[in-house]
Amino acid sequence: MKKIQIVISLLACWLLQAALLAAQALVDHPDKLTFKPLAYQPPKAKELRNVLKSGPVVFIAEDRELPLINVSILVRTGDYLEPKEKAGLAAMVGALLRDGGTTTLTPDSLDERLDFLAANSGASISSTQGNVSLNILSKDFDAGMALVIDMMKNPRFDENRMKLYKERTLQQMQRRNDQTSSIESREWGRLMYGEDFFTNHLATKQSLESITRQELFDFHKKYYFPANFVLAVSGDFNKADLLKRLDKHFAGWKSAGAPVPKVPRPGQAPKPGIYMVNKDVNQGRISIGHWGVERGNPDEFALLVMNDILGGGGFTSRIMSKVRSDEGLAYSAGSGFGVGTYYPGVFRASFQSKSPTCAHATKIVLDEIARMRTEKVTDDELKTSVNGFIETFPLTFATKAQVVGTFAADEYTGRDPQYWETYRDNIRKVTADEVLRVAQKYLQPDKLVILGVGNTKDILAGYDKVPVKFTDFGLGEPKMIPLRDPLTLAPMAEGGK
Repeated sequence: MKKIQIVISLLACWLLQAALLAAQALVDHPDKLTFKPLAYQPPKAKELRNVLKSGPVVFIAEDRELPLINVSILVRTGDYLEPKEKAGLAAMVGALLRDGGTTTLTPDSLDERLDFLAANSGASISSTQGNVSLNILSKDFDAGMALVIDMMKNPRFDENRMKLYKERTLQQMQRRNDQTSSIESREWGRLMYGEDFFTNHLATKQSLESITRQELFDFHKKYYFPANFVLAVSGDFNKADLLKRLDKHFAGWKSAGAPVPKVPRPGQAPKPGIYMVNKDVNQGRISIGHWGVERGNPDEFALLVMNDILGGGGFTSRIMSKVRSDEGLAYSAGSGFGVGTYYPGVFRASFQSKSPTCAHATKIVLDEIARMRTEKVTDDELKTSVNGFIETFPLTFATKAQVVGTFAADEYTGRDPQYWETYRDNIRKVTADEVLRVAQKYLQPDKLVILGVGNTKDILAGYDKVPVKFTDFGLGEPKMIPLRDPLTLAPMAEGGK
């Protein structure tokens, strides 16, 4: 009994001491909390980079946490390589690479083999890149990788699957005008880069139906060969052993293709003005912007911080704070300052609001852009933004799959290997003076494009309690853009749906 009392007394003393220490650590406001400096060194690409005998570059990292292996293969291809009159060809090649079987396996047989291995595999082609992926148990890696190599090297492009793909794609096309977000995205791309830029060569019913099976084979042959691949591999394996196994999988596959053409640049800059697309809905979508910059711009980091404060930083940003928190005009509002890889990105501020209050909210956004160009950001704003970038930086490399995926993407696009090693230092160098300078240089009110999608009558009528009209913004009279036919993308007469 006496021993129990002693133990209880000691425990009580320990709890009291812990409570006193905790009380000393308490602060009356979260801003007063202090933390040790974050000590983190990012991985280095050169330590994970390897080249297989057949040509592919491979970034590889061991990860024994789960008995899985993840493979991501980037392919130097893209929509930009398809003829304009064959829009949709590249996407079809990408989809049917996985779904269309191989020369020795029907689509159903390939599905069954992958299902038996509990493997997840996919393939696609986007505007400037192809992708093939595999996620599989480590013990079954060789069997799964053999199937992926067969898919990439010997596609069948099964006629029935091709027919099914076309039918499904046409069904998706018919819904192009169902959502204002789709309309906004489509017309915004045209306003930024012009009708003739490859990103605006969207598939139509005619282009889709004109694509032949032989054209799939021809496109595939040009771009799918080992020297055109960049791999990211992570998971449960021994690095040296897996490199040998990868060499065996790619052995005998010759890289006979010609160099891939460069991604083209847009031939025209956006034309400033106000543009409207009519769609009978009760909320309007507004986008405001112009061209951004390209990768390698010396002001890139100052622009990151500037945009974060303006509208990229969520609830701490000025646009979100003013448009949503203060005025209650939108659920979400913000901005992004695009840093393009192959051509200029886009600066874009956007929101969705009730039709009559769109002009009011637009004026608030324009006022915040103007304020960004005329006033220095506060010390608190700068500190919050800079710390946000630095403290979230490790999330870029949170998993081994993210590590090798990031480095593979950098290899593919030609990013400077030093980018991540100097990233935080470059962010720390940003000052309030720098933010003001880049805002004055790169935020250009006289070059702004404003796009509205929704009930244009109500949007242009405005809100009677706040007498603001779109014609007040110094960008001329609004120009009407007809809604496009979902299958042909030709402008429709007023009243088309």
